[in-house]
Amino acid sequence: MYLVKECYSYEQDIKKSSFASYICPFSEFETLKEKLKADNPKAAHIVWAYRYYNKYFQIVENCSDDGEPKGSSGPPCLDALRGAELIDTAVLVVRYFGGVKLGVGGLVRAYGSSANLAINSANLIKYEIRDFVSIFVPFALLSRFDHYTSKHDLRVNKIYIESGCVYELSLTMAEFIDLREFAVEYEIAGMKYLAIPLNAKQV
Repeated sequence: MYLVKECYSYEQDIKKSSFASYICPFSEFETLKEKLKADNPKAAHIVWAYRYYNKYFQIVENCSDDGEPKGSSGPPCLDALRGAELIDTAVLVVRYFGGVKLGVGGLVRAYGSSANLAINSANLIKYEIRDFVSIFVPFALLSRFDHYTSKHDLRVNKIYIESGCVYELSLTMAEFIDLREFAVEYEIAGMKYLAIPLNAKQV
């Protein structure tokens, strides 16, 4: 699976109609959609599709033809995302009608190619599944764990409590394994796991 970390765009003209396609992280989908609507009040259609993982790591998909003939525009954009193995990603295509009807087959090709052109212009990044990890660290060990998380560039949410600090992290399985190897010697001193990845027991 792959994803994008920023937005990219591409434009093409087909039989006098203009197609401007955009690809963005799913987290920016609603904001970009509203911006495109505001910036293109005379556009005939703003078609979109997205794919993302929910909290159970199930793929959620949706798309919209936005007034184009049913199945002629949103589904081809969604198929482009699937074909590129993209997740947590959205694609939007703004069409300005040029006066020449393309027919359903022509629309499928136009929207599909527009989505693919945006995808091809983007920097695709390998997707890594991350899971929630929470550990308790006594005050006496804070400097060691702060040094470790800083050295490995791990983002940490810290919650200080009376006896120490709770570290909340979002880690790949490789990062969790490394953390576990580092932390094992400190368990006897009071460090303990509060939440670990669901499949951590398999490794």
